[in-house]
Amino acid sequence: MAHIMIMFSSGESEGSDDEASFVYPETMLDKIKRNAPGTTTLSWGFFLRNMNMSDDGWEELGRDVSNNTHFKNVYLNEGALNDRKMLFFFRGLTRSNTIEDVHLYENRLSTVGVRSMVPFLQNANNLHELLLCDNNIKSEGFNMLFRELCNSPIEALNCDNCGIEAIEIDSEHIPKHLKSLYLNANSINTDGCRGLATLLQGVDSALTILYLIGNKIDDDGVGILVDALQNNTSLTTLNLKRNDEISKQGQILLLQLVNDISSIEATLLSNHTLKSLSLEILDADEDIQRHIYMATQINTKNKNNPEGAGREKVIQTQLHSEKRAALCRLQGVDHSVFSEIDPLHLPGVLSLIGRHHGQGELYLALKSSIMTLFSTMNMKKCIHQERAYHAAKVEELDAKLAAIVAEHAAIVAEHRTKIEELDAKLTSMDEAVEVNEGSNELEHRSNKRRRKWWWGLWGGA
Repeated sequence: MAHIMIMFSSGESEGSDDEASFVYPETMLDKIKRNAPGTTTLSWGFFLRNMNMSDDGWEELGRDVSNNTHFKNVYLNEGALNDRKMLFFFRGLTRSNTIEDVHLYENRLSTVGVRSMVPFLQNANNLHELLLCDNNIKSEGFNMLFRELCNSPIEALNCDNCGIEAIEIDSEHIPKHLKSLYLNANSINTDGCRGLATLLQGVDSALTILYLIGNKIDDDGVGILVDALQNNTSLTTLNLKRNDEISKQGQILLLQLVNDISSIEATLLSNHTLKSLSLEILDADEDIQRHIYMATQINTKNKNNPEGAGREKVIQTQLHSEKRAALCRLQGVDHSVFSEIDPLHLPGVLSLIGRHHGQGELYLALKSSIMTLFSTMNMKKCIHQERAYHAAKVEELDAKLAAIVAEHAAIVAEHRTKIEELDAKLTSMDEAVEVNEGSNELEHRSNKRRRKWWWGLWGGA
């Protein structure tokens, strides 16, 4: 009979301290079958490593684990499984409402092994983490895995060192709860980056961490990732260490992603979500890395406040002569920032510079802004702008006044209509009174004649 190590979370072990981490085969199978509380982790231990379980034994074990309502972790690593064992184990383990973590690393699994897991992945209602690193699932296995996880609650997926190159991700089949994806030590290239771009641009994507250490990503791949991240508001960590095909141009693209110095508007529209962008490569430019770090630190400081991050980047870099000069030199920008600023707003901008950077920067800003004003503006244009501002204010106030007058007229008309209704009611009431008075007078005269007749009749008698 097979030997399996069962880890206990509530002290339900039997025997001496040496036997506390496992039980003998008969007891183990009995505990699994009778759904004993406390059996939470199935782990690849000494006995399992040295036994020869049959195909039927693996299937029976999978079935018993599937029916168990206490298992939370399945750790079968470092040669515990192969494609054949996976076939039978997951033939039995087709569903679970309790398993949270599945670790299957270093088992030389291929696409065949991944395919065996599909029913389980579709019916594991509480799965949070899946580790498949150091296997050989290749691109086909990863793409299959990703499709089957689209309706899964999984939050973390690790496929480090799995021989993955190209990645195909369908925008309609993105795991909605996946937050962490680890793809280190693969051979992901430009085609792979296109697939990842689909993930990063997906409406349903919740990915916050993406590790791509030690792949084959070059400048073209970086460009694809940068484009995908322009409007991404979920990814906070991107690790591109040891992608040594990235040149200085690719590094500049990443810098522009988090702080585009080409204009104030471009800075405000930069990515303000990334809080960690790691780029340790052979030809890393220290100046670029330093400026990337500064930008991501501003993002971190302004968590969940992209407008605040954009404003601080403008103040700290666009309005600081030395930092802006360094960023302009790296990004190939050669125009003055003051050429973008409306002269009417210049006093406020200069005030910002003085408050945040001191008198020295304020002096430099005054020199630069005055030269720019004289070269690009004239007093007449400034007066026209001020006149247009006041004319717009007049139109705005006229519109408000017209709205008030219209509202007043509507209210007056409503009250006049009410007065007319009340007057009509009063007239109707007066007419009714007159009719009643006329009727009473006629009746009085008739009664008077009748009395005279009776008196005449009695008098004659």
